[in-house]
Amino acid sequence: MTHVIALDAQDGFVVLPASAALPDGWRATGWSGDEPTCRRQVAERPTAVLETDRLRLREVLPAEAPDLREGRPAGLDWLGGTPGEGSQEAAGLLAGAHAAGRHRPGWGMYVLVRLEDGLVVGGMGFHGPPDDGSVEIGFDLHPDARGRGYATEALAGLAHWALHQPGVDTVLATTTPDNLPSRRVMERAGFARRPDREGVLVYALTR
Repeated sequence: MTHVIALDAQDGFVVLPASAALPDGWRATGWSGDEPTCRRQVAERPTAVLETDRLRLREVLPAEAPDLREGRPAGLDWLGGTPGEGSQEAAGLLAGAHAAGRHRPGWGMYVLVRLEDGLVVGGMGFHGPPDDGSVEIGFDLHPDARGRGYATEALAGLAHWALHQPGVDTVLATTTPDNLPSRRVMERAGFARRPDREGVLVYALTR
């Protein structure tokens, strides 16, 4: 029998038969398979939600990614109404990785939910699962939310979470030389410059 993985009202992952109706407040994740496979995925998932002082980082579900990729809100309350270009691009990468069977829960995209009003102020996430001990993070913040330290807070939180996962000792982030705000975010989050990569500035945080 085919089962699905859903997210309950408390953002906890649950496994149930594909024929079962989702209770109010539950969300489809897009993951499915036989029951042992689904339960193994749930047991091995790194996280669904992280919290910092002012933000809630909620993992984007594969079922939400296609809408976000097309600039639709996917049932989320975005500052400005819709996801920014960077978040759309990240959602596209997530959708593609899931379709190809390469997506690993925890190592995709997160929305940055502002605790004071529940609005999504941006997106942040990994370019893929760990590779040779390192992962890379990218981020996108709505213009009206910039200059308040949200990106620094989220980057520090997600990077430190990653460094506590098995086999990860380095978190990378990149930006262009002219993007001074992003450079400052990385530096305030504790990242240090590494050698440039084909004209792109590389920053790293290590254990």
